[in-house]
Amino acid sequence: MTRPFDPGQVERFRGLLARHLGLHFEDSKLAELGDGLGRRLEALGQTSEAYFDVLERPETATAELRVLARVLTVPETYFFRNIAQFHAFAEVALPARMRASERRHVSLLSAGCASGEEPYSLAIVVAERLDPSWAVSIRAVDLNPAALEKAALARYSPWAMRETPPEMQRRFFTARGPDFVLHEGVRSAVTFEERNLALADRELWSPNTYDVIFCRNVLMYFTPQSAVSLVERIATALAPGGYLFLGHAETLRGLSSAFHLRHTHGTFYYQRRGPEAAREAATPERFGGLAPEPTTVPTPVSLGDGWVEAIRRASDRIQELTERPVLVNPHALPGGGPVSHPREVGRALELLQRERYADALEAVHALPPDSADDPDVLLLQATLLTHSGRLAEAERACRRLLATDEMNAGAHYLLALCHEGGGDLQAAGSHDQVAAYLDPGFAMPRLHLGLLARRAGDHEAARRELTEASDLLRREDSSRLLLFGGGFSRDALIAVCQAELAGCGMRS
Repeated sequence: MTRPFDPGQVERFRGLLARHLGLHFEDSKLAELGDGLGRRLEALGQTSEAYFDVLERPETATAELRVLARVLTVPETYFFRNIAQFHAFAEVALPARMRASERRHVSLLSAGCASGEEPYSLAIVVAERLDPSWAVSIRAVDLNPAALEKAALARYSPWAMRETPPEMQRRFFTARGPDFVLHEGVRSAVTFEERNLALADRELWSPNTYDVIFCRNVLMYFTPQSAVSLVERIATALAPGGYLFLGHAETLRGLSSAFHLRHTHGTFYYQRRGPEAAREAATPERFGGLAPEPTTVPTPVSLGDGWVEAIRRASDRIQELTERPVLVNPHALPGGGPVSHPREVGRALELLQRERYADALEAVHALPPDSADDPDVLLLQATLLTHSGRLAEAERACRRLLATDEMNAGAHYLLALCHEGGGDLQAAGSHDQVAAYLDPGFAMPRLHLGLLARRAGDHEAARRELTEASDLLRREDSSRLLLFGGGFSRDALIAVCQAELAGCGMRS
C-alpha cells in the first residue's frame, strides 16, 4: 500500500508534469496522482526529494518522463471514432487540399495518435479516395511508447472495430483468431514516432508542412498555456488553407484567431486562414463554401410565438416570474477582454437592465469612435437591437463582430434569434449549434434549440436540449443572463425550461 503524501509534494509533482508533458490534472485527480507518485517511488526505491531532483534535471528527466507517459496516459480509442469527422475529411478537407497541391502530394499528421486507430483510419480513407499517382505521407506521433508499440503491431480487437463498416473490415483487415490484423499496404502508409507535443519540436512543427492535422482529445488534457502554445505550433505547421480536426468537446475559442470555423456533415472543424479561406464568410451558410448541413430542427408544425417575441414582451412577464437580476460590472462582460470606456458601457448596461432599450442604444451610439470595433461594444449593440426587434440591424452588427471574431458564441446566438424572427428556423438552429459548440457552458442556445424542437414536435430533441439548458442555467454567469436572457432572471429561465419539459411529458 502506498503511503499518503503531503499535499505540497503532490502539487509539486503536478507542476512538473505540467511543465514537461503539458498535462493538466484537476484537483479531483490529486489523490489519484498521489497514488501514482507513490507507486513510482516504491518501484524506484527513492525518496520524493531524490525523485523530484531527477525530474528537475533535463539530463535525467527524459527516461522517467517516458515511463510516466506510459503510466499516466491511458488511451481508449477505436477505428473511425467520431465518424462524421472522417466524412468531412474525405469529402471536404482532402479534396480541397488535393486541389491546392501542385505536386500531387498530401501530407497528414495525427498528433496524439494513441494506439494507431486514428492514423490507420485516415490511411484507409486515403486508400479509397486517391489513385496511386498521388504521394501521401501520414505521420503519427504520441508520447506513450506502449501505445506506439501496439500501433506498430496493427492488431486490434473487435471492440476497436465497432464503428468500422463491414465492407471495410473485409477489404483492409484479416481475421486472426479473435482479432483483426491490418493489411500491410495500409500499415506501411503510416509512420509512427514518439514525440512530446508539449515541446517546441522544430522538425515536427516545420512551417507549412501539413495539409490536414488531426489532434483530437489532446488539448482537453493540457494546461491552458500548453494548449495555446500547441495550437500556435499547429497553426504554423499547417499550410495556409489546411484543416485541423479537434475532439468533439474541444474548441479553439480563446486559444487562437488563426483559423476559420467550419461546420459540415454534422461536425465542427477548422481551416487555417489563408488567401482563399479568408474570403469566405464564417457563418453556417458558407462554412467551407458548401451548402449548409441540415440541422436537427425539422419544419415546424406551428410557428406560434418565437423567442424573439418573448424578448419583446419580457418586461410584461418579469414581475410575474421573479426578481430582476443583479447588475453586472461592465468589466465582466462575456468577451473577457478589457472594455473600452467602461463608464459609458456601464450606463448602457444599466439601461438594458431597466429594459430602456432605445435609451441604451443611444448611450452605445454616443460612445467615442475608437470604440466602434470593440467586440464587447458590438455585442452589446447587437443585443440591444435584438431586444428592440430591429433584427436586420442586429444581424448586421453580429456580422461586423464575426468579421473580427468569428468564434464569438454570443454573436452566433443572437443571429439564431434574428433568423428565427425572419422565419428561417434551419439557419436559427444552425447558429445555435455553433454557439453551443463554441461555448459548451452557454445555456441560452441550448434553451433556444429546445424551444425550436418543441415547436417542431420533436420532443426527444426538446427534452435533451431543455434538460441541458436547465442544468447550465444554474451555473450561468450573471453578465450573460443580463445580455442574453431576454429580461428574464436565472430562476425565471429555469422555470421556462421546466414548463417546456412538462409540455414534453417530462419533469426536470
